[in-house]
Order: sequence, then structure tokens, then C-alpha cells
Amino acid sequence: MTQTLDTATPDSAGGETPLARMTREHPQTALWNDSADPVQLGRAIAWGAVGATCNPVIALAAIEADLPRWTARLGALADDLPTATESELGWLVVQELSVEAARLLLPAFEASGGRNGRLSIQTDPRLHRDAGALVRQAEQFAALAPNIIVKIPATQVGVEAIEEVTYRGISVNATVSFTVAQAVAVAEAVERGLDRREREGLPVEEMGAVATIMGGRLDDWLKIVAARDGLLLPPGVLDWAGVAALKNAYRIFVERGYRTRVLSAAFRTHLHLSELVGGDLVISPPFEWQDSINRNSLALPSRIDSPVDPEILETLSRSLPDFRAAYEPDGLAPEQFAGFGPSRRTLRQFLEADAQLDALVRDVLVPAP
Repeated sequence: MTQTLDTATPDSAGGETPLARMTREHPQTALWNDSADPVQLGRAIAWGAVGATCNPVIALAAIEADLPRWTARLGALADDLPTATESELGWLVVQELSVEAARLLLPAFEASGGRNGRLSIQTDPRLHRDAGALVRQAEQFAALAPNIIVKIPATQVGVEAIEEVTYRGISVNATVSFTVAQAVAVAEAVERGLDRREREGLPVEEMGAVATIMGGRLDDWLKIVAARDGLLLPPGVLDWAGVAALKNAYRIFVERGYRTRVLSAAFRTHLHLSELVGGDLVISPPFEWQDSINRNSLALPSRIDSPVDPEILETLSRSLPDFRAAYEPDGLAPEQFAGFGPSRRTLRQFLEADAQLDALVRDVLVPAP
């Protein structure tokens, strides 16, 4: 059965939703949907969304949300490709899901000259140790649609791939990224790639790189560390760590004139959106967060220039070395990116989601007796 998109935008009082108002009043603050699910994306577009992101966890959830359709498609693909592995078939479905979502975003892509209207598709997390393999898969994914942006992990290996992919004319979205140091390393790699293109007379105008900071996942990690170390911090302080890192990265990006935008992802509180409104950046909340923000009529004035309370910053910095590592632009060296706690946790989750997709395909190919 084909699902119908609900594109209505009014809030509970029958007026304009908070997100629709935000995207109208602050058009430089780009709203993206943190899912490639076509039904959710269609509604988010009605609220002003001009992009979408995906990762193995999100892709698996989108497939499971419409399981009859995708299991039937997997069966058809298995018949057409009798020698394809479980992984190959699963990734074909992820690509089809991504192309469908990219089609919904094409009008925004064309209207913005490539700055927005992009669908992020993430490289296979099993390739995280091989820069050449990441580059090859990025080229494969970029060929799926004109408005694809390819996610590559912000590790030392990934940063190497990001420069090369940018040079080859592919827009990137750095993921597995939680720190200002990672975001800066990504932006510098993009600049090197763009400079190489310009020296060779290659176009750069329609490229639109973003550097994600998964603020909520940084918060999650610091809460784990605080509990592990028996730290008693003032209530709510740990909810500001990701926001502080995002604001600091944004400030540095503006000062240095990077051609990459900061992207806020991994929402845990509305602060990961509301504290960034007004900035020339990307905010990518899950659909459920967007729906909740609209239902609660959350006020969304410009707050990008409102600093985090200095007492909160001082408490976090004094108590948690991992916060200092995440907040300072030189807090981590590139060889430390992959070993940072949130990086290891997130990469393992992405790998597990990939394994779950394999298992889903296995159930189609070899049903349980």
C-alpha cells in the first residue's frame, strides 16, 4: 500500500508551525531531516526541511518501518541477482531508499544551486580503516543521483578520504564526529580538496560540504564518564556539552571562512536545535523531534550568538578532560579521533546495524523452518 504524505503545516492552534516559521525567518539556518524515510521526509519538507541524512541505524529503521515493501523488494533482487551476498542485497535496498528520498529533495537542490537539497548516504562502516575503499564507495554513491552527499567518518583515515573525495567533485558530510578538532580537520581537508580543484580549473560552485558534530552522543558519553568516575555535577550541566562544542565549532568556522557548514545531529534535547537558530549552518533533528517541537509550539528565536553560561563551561572543563578534548580545536590529534570514546561507541552501533541488515536479508533468503 502506498503511504500518503501529510504535508499540512499548521500547529495545534491552526497557524504556522515553529519549524516552518524558523525556516522562513532564518533561511540561513538549514533544516534537514535525520531520516531518509520518504513519508517522514515529505512532512519535514512541508515544515521547511531542505535536506536529509541517513546512517546504518536510520536506514535499518526506515526499512523496518515499511517491512512488507522492502522484504518483497529484497526477494525480487535476490531472484535477479542469484549470486549476490546478503550484504550486497541489503546495500542495494539502502541505495534505493536513498534515491527515493533524494528525488523528494531535488527541487531544493536545484533552487539552492547545490547548497541544500541533498540526501546523505553513509559509506559502509566496515570500510572505516581503508581510505581508498571509502573513496571508491563515495564515487559509487555519488553517481546514484545529482543531489547525493556522502557520509565519511571523521577519523584520520576518513579525513584523508574526505580530501580526495572533495577533489573528485563529491560533496561530503563528515560523520562519527563529536569534537571541534574533528570538525576543523574535516573543514581543512575540504579546503585542500577544493583548492586542488580550483588550481585545475574544476568547478566548485555546486558543492556543499558539511561537518557533523553529534552533540547528543557527546552528551551521552560524558554522562557515562561522569557516572563511571562518581562525579556529582549540577543538574543539567551535561546537557550543554554538545551545544558548547557546536557553538565553538561554528564560531571558528565563521572566523576562518571555511566553505564547510557545521551540522548539528544526534538530538537528545531541543537545545541541539534551539541554541543554534540564526547561524549559517545545518540542523538535522529526527522527525520525531521535529513533530514534538511543532506540537509544543517551541519558540525559536536566534540564539547562535548567545554564549553558553561560563559557569557551565568552567564546570565541564574542570571536571571532564574528555569535554576539554571535545571543546578545544586542538583537543585531539587526528590519530586520536577513532579512539575517542563516542567514536568507538558510535562505530560499533553502526557496525551492529549493518549486521542486523544482513540478518534481515538472511531471513528473506533462507526463511526459518
